[in-house]
Amino acid sequence: MNTYKEIKKYIDAELALIKRPVTKDIRHIAHKVYLAIDKDLTHVIDLCGQLLKTEKWHYKTIAFDIIFKVKKQYTKQTFDVFESWLLTYIHDWGDCDDFCTHAFGYLLMIYPDLFPRILTWKDHPNFAVRRATAVILIYAIRENRYEDFDILLISNLLMHDEHYLVLKGYGWMLKVLSQKEPITVYDYLVKNHHQMPRVAYRYALEKLPKDKKNALMRL
Repeated sequence: MNTYKEIKKYIDAELALIKRPVTKDIRHIAHKVYLAIDKDLTHVIDLCGQLLKTEKWHYKTIAFDIIFKVKKQYTKQTFDVFESWLLTYIHDWGDCDDFCTHAFGYLLMIYPDLFPRILTWKDHPNFAVRRATAVILIYAIRENRYEDFDILLISNLLMHDEHYLVLKGYGWMLKVLSQKEPITVYDYLVKNHHQMPRVAYRYALEKLPKDKKNALMRL
């Protein structure tokens, strides 16, 4: 089962057995598809690209799941493919977070010198692409491999974005960072509390120690 038509037919048959599929069901199907396909990166990229073209959430979820499973094969050139997917097929926060906190986040983590390339996303007309500028760093932060990334620069660049989901995105990034570097995030929030939108501010302080969280809430 290696051609797109064969795989899509299999996926459709699996979906037909589920009355109201949820994400857990879709990931289970993705796992079965992964076991049955040629796992060469070039083949998987081609397959996932065709699944993404459908613009249907279950196919897209399967694509993001499968491409993450072959992460050990990523090269620097994979960034070009992933960026094209981001700019073409990511339209909402769910797809953005699924793709960027797994496959794309892992890719950036292992090739940190590509960090400057994500800075151009901050001005993209699609809010989901701008959100990606922040959430793509979450994987590296969680893995304690973020020393080559200027996390606070991203917050500064997105500080006053017009879309609340972008504000929540960089707030989330800061919240994850606060679990690694609470003093850094605390000091940043103290410095910027007058100008930082409240929705991002509240996201960022959520996981700080209680005393620091309470102090920030009073500002």
